[in-house]
Amino acid sequence: MAPDHSISELAHHLPPANRRRRRVKLVALILLLLLLLCVIAEPFARAHLQSIAVLDLVANKPVPWLLRKAVTEPIATQDFTLPTSNGPIRARLYLPQSHPNAPAIVVLHGVHHLGIDEPRLIAFASAMASCGVRVLTPELPDIKDYHVGANSIATIGDSAAWMSMHHANKPVGVMGLSFSGGLALLAAGDPQWHKAIKFVVAIGSQDEMARVATYYRTGEDPLPTGAPERLAPHEYGALVLEYEHLEDFIPPDQSASLAPIRAVLRAHLYEDSAAEKSALAALTPAQLTLARQLIDTTSPITRAQLAHAETLHIEDMAGVSPHGHLSQLTTPVYLLHGAGDNIIPSAETVWIAEELPAESLQAELISPVLSHINLDGANPTAMDQWRLVHFFALILHAVESR
Repeated sequence: MAPDHSISELAHHLPPANRRRRRVKLVALILLLLLLLCVIAEPFARAHLQSIAVLDLVANKPVPWLLRKAVTEPIATQDFTLPTSNGPIRARLYLPQSHPNAPAIVVLHGVHHLGIDEPRLIAFASAMASCGVRVLTPELPDIKDYHVGANSIATIGDSAAWMSMHHANKPVGVMGLSFSGGLALLAAGDPQWHKAIKFVVAIGSQDEMARVATYYRTGEDPLPTGAPERLAPHEYGALVLEYEHLEDFIPPDQSASLAPIRAVLRAHLYEDSAAEKSALAALTPAQLTLARQLIDTTSPITRAQLAHAETLHIEDMAGVSPHGHLSQLTTPVYLLHGAGDNIIPSAETVWIAEELPAESLQAELISPVLSHINLDGANPTAMDQWRLVHFFALILHAVESR
């Protein structure tokens, strides 16, 4: 029986021409494999480079010159009126000029009086469009006026349906910031709009509104395990609830105080100190006492009023809560939350992830890079920053995938 030989020994005994042919074939095979790997990996690599550039643009940082080509698509904006079942709304399209048939996403603003004109939203939508993505930013009138109501669910669904219709009837991604993210999840679960929504990205969003309202009084939001997440709440959340239901905080015999005190709260929420000072100066002494008490959201009196208002609006809060409505959701979902979020605690994202079917939850990240929806987290590590880059790369890849 012939002795065994290694492949190298056999190759050594081959004629030189055969050895050369084998080397050429081997090199060609390796090059082919490398080419295949590049083709497979290229979309992911490009998405990560674009993600880094987008995050730099949103954070108002200079984009490294090596990455500038990833976000150099020239864009145009188009303001128009979008028809919805709740009436016409303002909307803005961000259009990459070199790709008229580019993939599309709807980006929803949070609770802010500037609506689609909010600078951070403009920066993000512009950055996404410069990557070759069509972006629609519809204005949500109730959300803009600090009212988190169920009407906005229909406005979100109708906006996605409109964008889908103008995208060859293909479903489109929907990204919701703050409370809009929770409402987007509800729109995705509604059969009326389900087919128009390709995926949902919820950033800093609520699962159960009643639990968030309780957090504004207690500074605690329980995790699904029962352990509480403790974080001193920002006054903003409680002030939004006061502003939305001010009639619950003003004695019935002082109904004339509603308008002037609402003007004070509005200016305070808008961070317009001059307007707030003017509105306070127009109050009577009794109204001034009420206004100052409401602005102090840590006051035991105010917190007792907040607790009472919660009992009056249990059904309304359930209507804007994804909680209990996600177990059958088939739409892909991406969840992002700031670890230091003191407006909507990150425990809410944990609750959303807990209820979603495993096949729907595509990614979940609670990041110290973020606070609420701002890139101003405390002392993030390089790995924290990479995880956020990877998360947004997944979103960019999801937008572009067929």
